[in-house]
Amino acid sequence: MAFNRIRKIPTAEEIKRELPMPAELAAVKERRDDELRAVFSGKDSRFVLVIGPCSADSEEPVLEYLRRLAEVQRRVEDVLLLVPRIYTNKPRTTGEGYKGMVHQPDPSSPADISAGIKAIRRLHIKALAEFGLPAADEMLYPENFAYLSDVLGYHAVGARSVENQLHRLTASGVDVPVGMKNPTSGDLTVMLNSIHAAQLPHRFIYSGWEVETTGNPYAHAVLRGAVDSTGRCLPNYHFENLIGLAQAYTGMGLANPAIIVDTNHANSQKRHEEQPRIAREVMHSRRYDSVLTRMVKGLMIESYLLPGRQDIGSNIPGCSITDPCLGWEDTERLIYDIAERV
Repeated sequence: MAFNRIRKIPTAEEIKRELPMPAELAAVKERRDDELRAVFSGKDSRFVLVIGPCSADSEEPVLEYLRRLAEVQRRVEDVLLLVPRIYTNKPRTTGEGYKGMVHQPDPSSPADISAGIKAIRRLHIKALAEFGLPAADEMLYPENFAYLSDVLGYHAVGARSVENQLHRLTASGVDVPVGMKNPTSGDLTVMLNSIHAAQLPHRFIYSGWEVETTGNPYAHAVLRGAVDSTGRCLPNYHFENLIGLAQAYTGMGLANPAIIVDTNHANSQKRHEEQPRIAREVMHSRRYDSVLTRMVKGLMIESYLLPGRQDIGSNIPGCSITDPCLGWEDTERLIYDIAERV
């Protein structure tokens, strides 16, 4: 047979009963969610940084990163809203490599998805309990949203998922901002159509139920660069790119038009050390034009405790095992630099 059954995965309801969100943490999350929604609706002028490891690979270094990030957040809270990346699902272009904590809660051990679901929920709850920071995660598998729906503060739909119907429909039922990345081809129409779909109400099949959504007015654009047919990276963070997207966005009449710029991936050609330069250019463009001041709401930045990346099995805590990241010293310096440029 094509599928060999290994074990039955607990339902989202079962996982939430086993690992409940304490009421006091739910109140903390709701306050933070209100702040983030206010930024995307234009009621709060603060700038958003979705920042952290390319992939969350181990609880201890991730929590240490969040501890440092929370200290910086207190110093810049008047101008910046920091949303930590705790990305627990990772797309693999060729199907090979580390797929995230949800598959392997221990990267050196075989896959165990049941254990992985519990591990990522515990990690997100700890992030809230210890640092008061609802995190971002990638909506790689739409059905996994149900396991984390009460703990996440931000969702990203990746370049390879943005055309998928179930991702768009699921995003329409989320009550916090969802960033829709441009596809790897760079076609902005695909991204804008995805935002439009996510902002509409829908009825569809989800996790064995017929469900109805009201639409997500906080769905927005994320520019991550593109790759042409020869494999060459095509950045889309320059002033002309931002102005062109702003004009197309306005022409569609979408709610709460907002742009986030991803400083890594195809924009940096995955050269992590380029991220500060790209961030500074975006901040300059934003200051130069009032439309961009209003529409460019934030940046995505990949950083961890140590710079660069490592291979699985190297066992260097706090160093990325997927895409290379900025180290902490450069990250802290960059956050303060951005705060001064808002």
